[in-house]
Amino acid sequence: MATGQIRKALSGFYYVQDGEQLIQTRGRGVFRKRGITPLVGDFVEYEVEGNNDGTLTKIAERKNELVRPPIANIDQAILVFSVVEPDFNTILLDRFLVVLESFHIQPLICLTKMDLLPAEKREDMARYIADYEGIGYTVIETFKDDASILGKLTPLLAGKTSVLAGQSGVGKSTLLNTLMPQLNLKTGVISDALGRGKHTTRHVELIEVAGGLIADTPGFSSFDFDTIEKEELTYCFPDLARLSENCKFRGCLHVKEPKCAVKAALEAGDLQQYRYDHYLQFLQEITDRKPRY
Repeated sequence: MATGQIRKALSGFYYVQDGEQLIQTRGRGVFRKRGITPLVGDFVEYEVEGNNDGTLTKIAERKNELVRPPIANIDQAILVFSVVEPDFNTILLDRFLVVLESFHIQPLICLTKMDLLPAEKREDMARYIADYEGIGYTVIETFKDDASILGKLTPLLAGKTSVLAGQSGVGKSTLLNTLMPQLNLKTGVISDALGRGKHTTRHVELIEVAGGLIADTPGFSSFDFDTIEKEELTYCFPDLARLSENCKFRGCLHVKEPKCAVKAALEAGDLQQYRYDHYLQFLQEITDRKPRY
């Protein structure tokens, strides 16, 4: 039985990389009956039919899977956020980080358009960068046609499957064009009326870059918390998780509980107020979520 990895999904076809060959396949009806959808990143078995066509017969167990973007077996996520056009958004970044932490996917934060940042916003931006690096995240700063970006990213990409994700219009395709100019991916223009980008990438595809694989994904604006329970949320905030080890009560939600180490750190200035505010907002979203049956 031939084996490979799905590198691209488009119009009902799954393109499987098997050595030097890229085989066009379709999924068997049994997948639909079982409610299974093959995903880019899946390791699969397939049967060859004709010169360059095949049928998927088996999908190996997944390490993880995301719904938006629809992809499996991800090692890390490069979260591309612009500092302007659209402006840097900490609550959106924290939303992405929380969901990735819940899937045990290592996040990397890539800040684009640094050359366009006005002088009056540089101090605030430097403070945000220091905050996230202090939590333990890797933060990479870049700009269009940044000749040094390949050197910054290569050691982080080699041997890993990475998803490239972020809000529309922040420069995901521009970043890939900088890494691999031969791709010449279409880039979008920010809508002045909406303040967000147009969706310019139409399918999910794993692209070989710097000794690893990167998924260029359709633009999307957020993750949701459907798979996270309120008792788990603390552990998706590494800074809160470390502090919570000293809370008096196991399972402390850091809202009204006495002798809460998280609230004590907030009062002492050892936890950023916006991080705690985002935690409370996400906790409320999870609490208000309709029960699943």
